[in-house]
Amino acid sequence: MKSFSPLFDELQRSLQVLPGVGPRSAQRMALNLIERTPSEASKLATVLAQALRDISHCHTCYVLSESETCQICADPKRDAHRLMVVESPGQLMAFERAGLHDGHYFVLNGLISPLDGISPDQVRIPQLLKRVGDGVTEVVLALTSSVEGEATAHYIKAQCPGVTLTRLARGIPMGGDIESLDPNTLELALGARESWS
Repeated sequence: MKSFSPLFDELQRSLQVLPGVGPRSAQRMALNLIERTPSEASKLATVLAQALRDISHCHTCYVLSESETCQICADPKRDAHRLMVVESPGQLMAFERAGLHDGHYFVLNGLISPLDGISPDQVRIPQLLKRVGDGVTEVVLALTSSVEGEATAHYIKAQCPGVTLTRLARGIPMGGDIESLDPNTLELALGARESWS
């Protein structure tokens, strides 16, 4: 297709860096931004530029923050002895939306993966161990159930003797069809069974 606007083409390509956005979705988004909502698009550009300039990482937990210490870490009502370890800021946000965790967090920014050349140092394990040494009594591992998640969990466990380590429950999801589940999920569900009366 012949280009009618090189700048529009560049906008489409730029939008494709977002997860799940292919050429057609990017085209629809670009058309919407330019044709239908120019004032909102201008505001979006301003906010995006400001966010890129002002948002960094909390120096304590590594969630996104505009200050050195995020609001969660600065909150004196939080249980400083319980630390939930997550892979990404998005996972932390999911727990915060649900209101299920009243402790502190630590964002790894990935998982250990020797096959991909990702070492413990690259996912902030040294910083995590330092944080655990600052009075943490329970580490809640909220990591993805995958080979990399298991490797990361085992590595953290080996590095944290004397600290209570807990993991999120794993197994059959609500509404899950047992016939369609893989053997590993079934094994985890069976192994985590509990008394029911």
